[in-house]
Amino acid sequence: MANGIHEMGRTLSADWPYPRLVAHRCGGTLAPENTLAGFDACVRYGYRMVEFDAKLSADNQLFLMHDDTLERTTNGHGAAADHTWAQLSTLDAGAWYGDSAQFAGTHLPTLAEVAERCAREGIAANIEIKPCPGRDAITGALVASGALTLWQGQTPPLLSSFSFEALAAARDAAPALQRGMLFEEVPADWLRIVRELDCVSLHASHRYLSEPLVAEIRAAGLRVLAYTVNDPARAHLLAQWGVDMICTDRIDTLNHDMFSTLA
Repeated sequence: MANGIHEMGRTLSADWPYPRLVAHRCGGTLAPENTLAGFDACVRYGYRMVEFDAKLSADNQLFLMHDDTLERTTNGHGAAADHTWAQLSTLDAGAWYGDSAQFAGTHLPTLAEVAERCAREGIAANIEIKPCPGRDAITGALVASGALTLWQGQTPPLLSSFSFEALAAARDAAPALQRGMLFEEVPADWLRIVRELDCVSLHASHRYLSEPLVAEIRAAGLRVLAYTVNDPARAHLLAQWGVDMICTDRIDTLNHDMFSTLA
């Protein structure tokens, strides 16, 4: 077929320009999460794709952070959504990591900075829309529209989210960008959800995936991403099941070309 691979009676989109391995939160365990330092680790280990979390400041600047609060990964305090970008940009997002001062002074990057780094290194992106409480729709819309603009001329980023509302807003704001619905355990009504959001992929914890479930998801015409896989043997098994993308913290252990012989 011209636009896809026929599989089990359904069409699996051939428009999937992403490598099989992706670095979790930019650099996995090798750098402070969701910072540009992770790109250095990716380049060092040959990774060609990163996953990261994007959210909004109080004044709607797009920046990278996983948590809703600042304490775990910065020297700030309180809710991220209560701070302007001028305040967030002064925080140290690297001193918490490890036992050395190697990353002290690392800042929270904007989505624009990450897009520029992706372009410079030729690295693709999976942007997880990570809204602060009560900001699902606006975060989804602004991340999607920002990504559409910032990644022009690059491999388009894959958008994902645990938030149905955020991903629906992303669909409406930038329908041309591909989307994947994030679950921990895949629910019984997964097909309804991904169809309503017009997703091309389903993302789930590898702990809840099985070979029959992967086959069922792919038979519905969807790609499958498994997170967060740090054991090479488990990664190989998932790939044998047909998982299309594996997100890992251990980019030093899962070699970037370990699946080069797989179709």
